[in-house]
Amino acid sequence: MDFKNFKVPFEVNPQYAKKVAYFSMEFAIDQMLKIYSGGLGFLAGSHMRSAYNLKQDLIGIGILWKFGYYDQARNHDQTLQPTWTKKMYSFLEDTGIKFRIEIHSAPVWVKVWYLDPEIFHTAPMFFLSTDVPENDHVSKTICHKLYDANEATKLAQYILLGKGGAQLLDEMNIEREVYHLNEAHGLPAAFHLLKKYNGNLNKVKEKLVFTTHTPEEAGNEKHNLRLCHDMSYFSGLTMNEVKRIEGSDDDRFNHSLCALKMAREANGVSKLHGDVSRTMWSKYPGICDITSVTNAQEFKYWADKPLYKAKEENDEKAFDHRKKYLKKRLFDIVADQTGNLFDPNIFTIVWARRFAGYKRADLLLHDKSRFYKLLNHPKYPIQMIWAGKPYPMDYSAISTFNSLVEESKKNKHLAVLTGYELSLSKSLKQGSDLWLNNPRVPREASGTSGMTAAMNGSVNLSTDDGWIPEFAKHGENSFVVPKCDYENMSVYEQDNYDLNKLYELLENEILPTYYDQPDQWRKIQYNSMNDVKDEFNSDRMADEYYRLLYNQQ
Repeated sequence: MDFKNFKVPFEVNPQYAKKVAYFSMEFAIDQMLKIYSGGLGFLAGSHMRSAYNLKQDLIGIGILWKFGYYDQARNHDQTLQPTWTKKMYSFLEDTGIKFRIEIHSAPVWVKVWYLDPEIFHTAPMFFLSTDVPENDHVSKTICHKLYDANEATKLAQYILLGKGGAQLLDEMNIEREVYHLNEAHGLPAAFHLLKKYNGNLNKVKEKLVFTTHTPEEAGNEKHNLRLCHDMSYFSGLTMNEVKRIEGSDDDRFNHSLCALKMAREANGVSKLHGDVSRTMWSKYPGICDITSVTNAQEFKYWADKPLYKAKEENDEKAFDHRKKYLKKRLFDIVADQTGNLFDPNIFTIVWARRFAGYKRADLLLHDKSRFYKLLNHPKYPIQMIWAGKPYPMDYSAISTFNSLVEESKKNKHLAVLTGYELSLSKSLKQGSDLWLNNPRVPREASGTSGMTAAMNGSVNLSTDDGWIPEFAKHGENSFVVPKCDYENMSVYEQDNYDLNKLYELLENEILPTYYDQPDQWRKIQYNSMNDVKDEFNSDRMADEYYRLLYNQQ
């Protein structure tokens, strides 16, 4: 293949002819390609698959992480042990392209690998690596660990993605009309363009669109401005010039705010998040319009086809049999990892996603007597599984994970699984009866794990945040904690309110329905599977990005 004059290697649908480059720190494309950590990657992976389905003229640009995020192993006492193993991918093609970019006022060599669209049915994808003999050791480590804990290394990773990705497009003579930043990590691409266009910010704006994923200002990354400047983040701009664009009045550089100043259009990732973002950023003059495109996941990859077939044929026996089979398959993994034998006839709750404080993995355990009453209920017993990767330096989240491990040792109906990646995620969604999602409102920008759970006959129980308000019909396709006056509540009050409501729903609605009215429970599963199938399929999302963002010029 001629990478110096690259063309998308399939016939493009004329509806999607605008040429787009999509920059993301992580992509969850397939279990074997470990270049992702969590939700941002799951979203980007589904987007790339849908771009292929719709035959869009879009290419993905990411980083080839030598050690991935981390491998989730266990210490001798079953607690969490992050390990890092070098990854090998024989299916990636060496493009033969090598070029230099400036990082920390020094030249760093970048090598480029290509993922052919036919391998995993994605958009064509290019992955950047600094792990080449021409670089010194420090430069090689830029692409070693996704979200490295060292601040300078992390900034170097952003520069590799943004500046390196933009330079790659120049090296390959690929003209792209739109540069789409999935989160602000790739923002150095905008400064590369600004330099290329001799400081003409309007020309940069014509090209740049930005997706923000953070619903609160404190969660948007800020770094010391001088450090960013010394790291060559701004492609030669002075600190004063950068401050004139970004416009905040402290000595830290706010990546998201600057992206909103340099893009022509931005979007939140659910309708609620769009509202929250517009309110949050409205105090800053000169930001671009913020619309919303609700996150979604690729139906073809995630949905269990036999379950949908049984539902469409209204074969209740086949449906129930398939669901029980999927539960048994998951319980083999539980037994293998923990030595606990779960019962496929018992109602199974799963909480699985990134371990972060606001997601409250251990919320149900805040009332242990009520929790154990449910576990050991003579008529309506439950089993519960947790899984997810805490950030390896987030000691609070690791402590929560480990406390759940300790709790699970005391009870054969509890399990904590390691290795939460695409494969385990799929198994948990297939094998659960209830998908528990209880973040503190309004801190979840979207959340997508509940979408793929619904695609596998797992019913959502959630606080009313992110994508849930657009999907949920309480008691018909899911169960939702009714919103309260959260703004005027302390964290303690909010946690107590949500905890009490979750238990009320479990005790009074969910468990009696599952055990006493199996036909009604199946109807809720059917409704959930129907309602998620099109509206929360990433083909809809990939189409909307073209209609609402890329083509709006």
